[in-house]
Order: sequence, then structure tokens, then C-alpha cells
Amino acid sequence: MVDQAKCTIYSGGMKGAEAAFGEMAEKWNITEVNFSYEGHTPERDVNVIILSEEDLQRGDISMELASKLMKRTYYRKNKIRKVLQSIFHMVNSGYQVFAVGFILDDKTVKGGTGWAVELAKLFNRPVSVYDQEKKQWFTWQDNNWQEDSPIISYETITGSGTRHLSDEGRQAIEQLFIDSFGAAAS
Repeated sequence: MVDQAKCTIYSGGMKGAEAAFGEMAEKWNITEVNFSYEGHTPERDVNVIILSEEDLQRGDISMELASKLMKRTYYRKNKIRKVLQSIFHMVNSGYQVFAVGFILDDKTVKGGTGWAVELAKLFNRPVSVYDQEKKQWFTWQDNNWQEDSPIISYETITGSGTRHLSDEGRQAIEQLFIDSFGAAAS
């Protein structure tokens, strides 16, 4: 079991799943770090690191690579580029990746959350997704999504996900923390 006092969660602090991961980190006294950039306002303003242009460039990726891995085309490349660059820093900082969203038939995950998941796969990191439609956690194993009941197994984790968090998604995040660390201290 991971010592929660040594655990850090990296996220973007945005509305929905990312804010919920931050709320759970706070509830369990886990260090929370949120990446942002100039002109971008996260919902959670706890330990926010504003990425400089130089930092963002370190997270720069080829839009062609993103399009290929995500199996979709990005038309507003300038707007999405900073989002993808900041997601790089989230995934690069946390070893184990958790996301809440929707797994698509092509095995990618819908929206920007999908980039966090694809980076985790690319970096060979443990990655689990709570699919809000199927109401089930899945972990990427043997090049496929397998039903799972994951726990936090590493000291550095990434929490990402949809802005449209369902009640079930919120409960899944909370249950992840309960299963990993026991009940939250009052």
C-alpha cells in the first residue's frame, strides 16, 4: 500500500473530473499539483504551476502524431496545442494515470482526456479509465481495455478526465481513494 503522505497527484484542476481528483486529494491530505498556462483559469487553484512558453514547448507534440494516435483531426490546432502541451506535463509528472470519460470503439478515450490516456500508453505507464457510460473502471493491459478495480499503487499519479462528470464518475473517484487509502480522516 502506498503511503498517502508521500503521494502527489498531478492534474489541470479543471471543472469536472480534474477538480474532483483534487477534492479527493485534499480530503485524504495528498499533495495536489495543477498545471496551467497564461490565459487559462483552473477551477482549483491549489499549487498551480503556470507553465512558461518554454515549458509548454517541452510538452509540444506533432499535431500529426496526436491526430494519428487519437484517430481524429484537430481543426483548431492553436487552441488545442496548449491543452495538449499541459497534459504532457501532467502525465510526465505522475507515473500512474487515472482518467474519467468515455472509451470509444477504437479503444481511444473521448476528448482531451484521450490525449492523457494515449500519452500514458506511449510512455508505458499504468493507466485506468472509468467509463461513465459503462459505469466501470478499465485498465489498459495487453493492448486492450480490461475491466478492473484499480487502486493507487504509486506515489505519483495523474488525474484527468471529462468536464462533464456524472455522479457515478465522482463516486468512482472517491471509491478509488477509499480502496487505496481507507476512509478519509475527519
